[in-house]
Amino acid sequence: MRYWLMKSEPNVFGINHLEKVGTEPWDGVRNYQARNFMRDDMRVGDKVLFYHSNSKPSGVAGLAKVVRTGYPDHTSWDPESKYHDPKSTPETPRWFMVDLGYVSTFKQVVSLDEMRQAEDLADMVLLNRSRLSVQPVDKAHYDLIVAMGKNKR
Repeated sequence: MRYWLMKSEPNVFGINHLEKVGTEPWDGVRNYQARNFMRDDMRVGDKVLFYHSNSKPSGVAGLAKVVRTGYPDHTSWDPESKYHDPKSTPETPRWFMVDLGYVSTFKQVVSLDEMRQAEDLADMVLLNRSRLSVQPVDKAHYDLIVAMGKNKR
């Protein structure tokens, strides 16, 4: 099992949206490294920290899990989609996505500032200026953030 952090803007698709629908494709990723993680490394059952970006505060809002491994992102083939990429075709897909399933919502977001203050998270990818929307997380970092989220009142 692997652990991930996946970023989304809560006004576009937040943890509350995922809770309502239960399962959702994680489409629209247009970064090659993030794509490679989804296409090559994510497996069913992998655990995900659901991160709200560009919000006040930005941080981990809850938990999700991978429920379907990487498959071609069909939005790249749709000329009407904001994620359209004319170089991506069904025969030679350029972009991939996974499906996420809802697990839980934290009572309060574990903020980026709180994570920065935790010495045990100092070498976490997120805290080292990573702008990737999909990034790996060490199990120890995942466990600590989950504990921080569950201890909030």
